[in-house]
Amino acid sequence: MKQLDGTGLKRLHREWRRRTTARLALVLDSVQSPFNVGSIVRTAAAYRVEHIWSCGATAPLDASGVRKTAMGTERYLTIDVVENVAAAITAARDDGFLVIGLELAGDARPLHELTLHDTCLVVGHEDHGLSAATLARCDEVAYVPLVGKVGSLNVAVATATALYEARRQEWTRESTGDAT
Repeated sequence: MKQLDGTGLKRLHREWRRRTTARLALVLDSVQSPFNVGSIVRTAAAYRVEHIWSCGATAPLDASGVRKTAMGTERYLTIDVVENVAAAITAARDDGFLVIGLELAGDARPLHELTLHDTCLVVGHEDHGLSAATLARCDEVAYVPLVGKVGSLNVAVATATALYEARRQEWTRESTGDAT
């Protein structure tokens, strides 16, 4: 087995793009680390996130750490900076998204048990997560199940895992013929 060349990579990714129609969006609620924001932006561009709402104390896109980690991928995204998470969630819902908070919370459900189609994920501060008021505004709250001795993931890694799960569900539904 050999690595794909540029043409092979384009063909590979084109096939997955054809199989991808569900809409994804993100709300970043006070994600303060520029490196986390940049990583989330780059991952969002890779998974064809349609819209990002940046709110609260989220690191600005022009911060050097964001730019360094995002590597210019913000140009593929629509990103709005809004004052607060309530406005971002309202905008996402008005745009037709099911709003799912990603948080380790008592009534949260394992992410894979939810149907992730036209989904806006809300992710929060690295240490404090999402506030109770934000969780109350979400349609659902989910978490990424972990089985090791570590109880939580970095916000950028959790976001990447959740975005992959949303796409995986879509691709699985398509390959099995299930309708959403």
